[in-house]
Amino acid sequence: MTLPSDIPSVSTESRAGTSPYRWLWAVLLLGWMVSYADRTLTGPVVTWMISNHVGFIGEASAPNALGGLVGSLFFTGYMLTQFPGGRLGDRFGHREMLVISLLWAAVLTAVSGLITGLIAFVAARVLTGLGEGIFYSNDRTLVMTHTPPKRRTLGLGVVISGLSVGATLGLVCTALLIGWGQDLGLGVNSWRVPFIVFAAGSLVVAAVTWVFFRQRLGGRLRIGPPIPRLLAVSLPLLVVVVLLFAVSDELRWPTWGTAIGSGVLALIVIGVIVARLWRSPERSVLLNRDIVIIYIAFIAVLWNLWFFNYWSVAIVQESTKSSLLAAALTAAFNAGAGIIGFPVGGWLADRALRRGYGRKPLLISFSVVYSLLVFVFAWQTSTGHKPSLVLLGLLLFTSGLFFNALQPIAHGITGDMVPDRQRGSAFGMLNLVSEIGAVASPVVSGVLRDATGSWSTGTWVAGGIMFVSALMYLFVRERKPQLAA
Repeated sequence: MTLPSDIPSVSTESRAGTSPYRWLWAVLLLGWMVSYADRTLTGPVVTWMISNHVGFIGEASAPNALGGLVGSLFFTGYMLTQFPGGRLGDRFGHREMLVISLLWAAVLTAVSGLITGLIAFVAARVLTGLGEGIFYSNDRTLVMTHTPPKRRTLGLGVVISGLSVGATLGLVCTALLIGWGQDLGLGVNSWRVPFIVFAAGSLVVAAVTWVFFRQRLGGRLRIGPPIPRLLAVSLPLLVVVVLLFAVSDELRWPTWGTAIGSGVLALIVIGVIVARLWRSPERSVLLNRDIVIIYIAFIAVLWNLWFFNYWSVAIVQESTKSSLLAAALTAAFNAGAGIIGFPVGGWLADRALRRGYGRKPLLISFSVVYSLLVFVFAWQTSTGHKPSLVLLGLLLFTSGLFFNALQPIAHGITGDMVPDRQRGSAFGMLNLVSEIGAVASPVVSGVLRDATGSWSTGTWVAGGIMFVSALMYLFVRERKPQLAA
């Protein structure tokens, strides 16, 4: 695997500063929205296949575990380009990497809806993840670069609220679009419709982003130079991940065995990157004590994010015996809570900074409250009595408020730990390490469901992991930014 070389001078958009930052927030919010819709739709599609016993997943002997494995392999691809994507952004420009990510996602999401075989579908989702993986670190860097310090955490929260909008659209609209496909007479192929529709939306947002960056943020874009470097990183990883899945499918490995294999691959990549950084002058910046604690503690956030985003429809549908659409609408309360939680968390953190307090107390308290609410949700789905959709929706929404509020706070703390020119690399490392949670969560939870016959065990695990992360944040020494600007 080829990694980007050392970063040179600050890229074009860092010098331009010609665009009002609130318009930048709006454009990046749209990017998050379509990116998360593209990746969230897989969960409801898999749930529909399993419920109707159709397709290459619904007809499998252990469909929940296989469905979770597909999600985990997507995030294997997604996590492996986190650091290279941020590194390339620091070197070639963060605007360029964001446009490439959106175009890549649009094409591969459409391809995912057109192919027919299991291995080809896995390859398409892994390749989609590899391209979408470069969005996060470059988006976070642009927000912090162009937003006044006293509003940075708010900006991080407002922009990433697009995640919740996209996840909500992915959960709700996927069920509606599958139903539309059935009305059109597509039958067992109705699951393809959401992929095609969401791909078209991603293409439109990519065009809007291109025009905005070109006219309002730095002028001409040069997306050509970073593409060969990105392909040099992505294609070998794609081959290894798909080969792992193909061999496991041929040899009939258990799904947990394949998941372990993808986890080992991820750890190898992380080890290579850490070893290179450890021998470089950037060691004191990107691998210092405090930022490494945040890297590891944030694993819990990605674990919980993709436990609920991937399986919440199945959990609600199974525990309440409701329809797919009713379950999707209820599960959407969790994702939709971010529309409020993300910006409110950022606003509260900025307010605390302006009053001379740190953001860490908010990060810890929100993590603890979220964990307790997840425990209540787990208890409600494990009693053996059918809980009401209203109660589950309320729990998902309330917990989602705290869960989403804590994320921009952690992002702001991370970004203020490093110099401006290394933020892309820092955010890349944060998501590279923390995506271990996203890789493991869908498949581990699916295996636990097949083994125990209930989703409650996986829910207790998700809450427990989050509580441990809250304890880890106690040991972080926060660096407060200068707020004069």
